Amino acid sequence: MNLAIQNIHYNKVSQKKPKLLEQVGIEVQTRHYSRRTEKTYRNWIKQFVLFHNKRHPKQMGKIEVNQFLSHLATRRNVSASTQNQALSAILFLYKNVLHKELGDFGDVIRAKHSRKIPVVFTKDEVKRILTQLIDEKQLMASLLYGSGLRLTECLRLRVKDVDFDNKQIIVRDGKGEKDRVTLMSEKVIPFLKKYLSKVRKIHTADSEKGVVTTNLPYALERKYPNIAKEWHWSYVFPSTKTVVDKKTGKVKRHHLNESVLQRAVKKAIKQAKVEKHGGCHTFRHSFATHLLENGYDIRTIQDLLGHKNLQTTMVYTHVMNKGPLGVKSPGDSL
Repeated sequence: MNLAIQNIHYNKVSQKKPKLLEQVGIEVQTRHYSRRTEKTYRNWIKQFVLFHNKRHPKQMGKIEVNQFLSHLATRRNVSASTQNQALSAILFLYKNVLHKELGDFGDVIRAKHSRKIPVVFTKDEVKRILTQLIDEKQLMASLLYGSGLRLTECLRLRVKDVDFDNKQIIVRDGKGEKDRVTLMSEKVIPFLKKYLSKVRKIHTADSEKGVVTTNLPYALERKYPNIAKEWHWSYVFPSTKTVVDKKTGKVKRHHLNESVLQRAVKKAIKQAKVEKHGGCHTFRHSFATHLLENGYDIRTIQDLLGHKNLQTTMVYTHVMNKGPLGVKSPGDSL
């Protein structure tokens, strides 16, 4: 009898409706958004609820959303992109979790758009910074600069997407869930091949211990149970530690954490005595700018960077090493 009561209690608990943020996570994962997007959405929704003294979003609507967005612009002085990010998270909540339309947001106080010119390293500065880096950190930074990769794209790079024969890299599920092909520096090829031989030894040792590759896209692991063990699905830059997947109980090896290269690059910039406020993403800015300076057309660079809008790529014309828009100063003709 006691066992029956326990079973009834267990069934009630197991059938309990997920909490709000858990529902958000489920909906985000169903649409194959990145983990970063899920984390960002959950954070903004939590801030929205806390701002209104923990009222449930079902009890709120357009007025409360406007108050929160206006607060971000006037009190917290966030950028326009940050405010739009918060709005996207809240709209996702209402549309996909609560199934409620909020309508127009015309009266919200908008954060000011600021058009900032990106920081760019000169070619000499790139060389000096790369010289200060060692091992896989130097290789990763070389890919950021030589292929125009974002940091997350570099970290999520898998062995199968490195094409040595055609000297190209295939970026899977980049920003906006888009795939693209970008070039690979010929100079990096021998170093990358040598590094991958070391990674393969790690993969072989992992396979013997039952450790598998992590985060296979779109439920491939369920469809093909053994695919996570295959070499070509391994991360190019694997983590030094393994983790236990809480859902499956399997031991997995993720890719390196972002902070590994971020800290190394910050230190290298200082050691190279480069007096610029740069970081990992500055290598991508430098990639685009130096291609423009070398005479490549902006449409090609747009494709290599994976920009949806040409205007995003056009910003690099303002930081070319030829003055704004490549115009020569009349003072030079005196």
